Amino acid sequence: MPYPLDAAAVRAWCGLALEALGRERERIDAINVYPVADGDTGTNLYLTLESAARAVEAAFDGHASSGTAPCLADAIGAMAHGALIGARGNSGTILAQLLRGMTEVLAAAGEPAVGPGAAADALRRALHRAAASAYEAVAHPVEGTVLTVATAAAAAADRATGDTARIARAAHDGARTALRATPGQLAVLGRAGVVDAGGCGLVALLGALADALGGEVSAEPVTVRADAPLPEAGGRAATVADGCATPGGDGPAFEVIYLLEADDGAVARLRTRLDGLGDSLVVVGGDGLWNVHVHVDDAGAAVEAGIEAGRPYRIRITHFDGAGRTKEPELAARAVVAVVPGPGLAGLCADAGARAVSVRPGEPPASGELVQAIRQARAREVMLLPNDPELRHTAAAAAEQARTEGVRVALIPTRSAVQGIAALAVHEPGRSFDEDVVAMTAAAGATRYAELAVAERQSWTMAGVCQAGDVLGLIDGDVAVIGADLAATATTVLDRMLSAGGEMVTLVLGAGVPDSLAESLERHVRERYLAVDTVVYAGGQHAAPLLIGVE
Repeated sequence: MPYPLDAAAVRAWCGLALEALGRERERIDAINVYPVADGDTGTNLYLTLESAARAVEAAFDGHASSGTAPCLADAIGAMAHGALIGARGNSGTILAQLLRGMTEVLAAAGEPAVGPGAAADALRRALHRAAASAYEAVAHPVEGTVLTVATAAAAAADRATGDTARIARAAHDGARTALRATPGQLAVLGRAGVVDAGGCGLVALLGALADALGGEVSAEPVTVRADAPLPEAGGRAATVADGCATPGGDGPAFEVIYLLEADDGAVARLRTRLDGLGDSLVVVGGDGLWNVHVHVDDAGAAVEAGIEAGRPYRIRITHFDGAGRTKEPELAARAVVAVVPGPGLAGLCADAGARAVSVRPGEPPASGELVQAIRQARAREVMLLPNDPELRHTAAAAAEQARTEGVRVALIPTRSAVQGIAALAVHEPGRSFDEDVVAMTAAAGATRYAELAVAERQSWTMAGVCQAGDVLGLIDGDVAVIGADLAATATTVLDRMLSAGGEMVTLVLGAGVPDSLAESLERHVRERYLAVDTVVYAGGQHAAPLLIGVE
């Protein structure tokens, strides 16, 4: 019996698609010759879908306490949003828009309680909207790519009859047929003797959807060659990506990707400006949140355009070499990768020579994102600073994966950004790896940490009952102070922490917090605690108005 098109089906789809892309990732990477032969399409699709799957699981976790499941609109919406905020590369950005297009139809259709015929019709319309929205997002659509495959899938679904499982299977079959024809539509694919890499990913995704709705899991590999045997799993087809100059071979030097908070009008102007700066422009999203992808020679101008349009964040800039591939510099001896909650802290890490992974409240990085950051650090040895107790398992998984790739990774047990700052302060690449690990771990462990937060609702805490709007002072992760005023609560927290001694106070101001708060706290420390120094950073984090560290 086919499964209904509901939230459980979306959850199953995510899991099956993630497994499928995990199996196909290296094969897809190996045939990646368009738009840039950088060999990462499979990886980018996997990381994008991993973010989508995490968002769906979070939606189910949010309903667990009430014993209910999310509705279809919530589940498919979470999948699309997770893909949007986690989209990687040109392929991942287009995938996010495909999912958003499906969401626009399925969320409006509601649960398929009205009957399987209505659900099948909704799925047909969703596939059509997905293909159309993807075309709209790409500045200059090219046939023989994932766009062509998406359109063929929608057309095949239109011709099919039956329930949603039959519709999804027809879409998958139509996509496979279109994929095999891509080498004849795009010259660069024909010269390389391969099919479109992004289209391969979409075929895997649609196959997983058919499996989720039909209840029959298949592991048939996606055809990646036009007229040659499949490459062995785990082996990169260097003759394809290295021997085929793409249209971008003499093109822009940088790939720029960022999330952007902006209104529709500002984004329309941004599209026009970025289109004049480079190529491979894809802007996806809506409702105030967008994912921007473009290849340019002037990366700074692309970011500045985003700043003029709204608020860009999670900015990623990749340098291509002369053949269009990601440029791989010499391996450094040692690097530091740190998870940080704000742009100011990201800048601080960069100044200290560390690679920052910026996060927003409620959007923790996936293990794949941390692995990617470790890879991009291009070092034989890496210190990984999670700076959050909730990320210990994610960071441990990322470290283990990186170790299998030959990188020596040390997970420094930092539970707060201020502990990360303390660890960075004693980092010394010139000493032995083990000595550096010990010194950084000791510095983090010697730093007590606190943060101020604003209560969202009434709840019980270690310090008593708090009301919505109360200022909470958390010391070492537990609520220790409940107050009504930010400055007064911060002062009380500082006094409690310094009552046990200390030599250095670190204050990290959140977004929108006035400098006067830091000035009053500095003055308080100077007047009451002799020989205690204070250092202040503008962290820019949104979740906590103030972070405090005492060493």
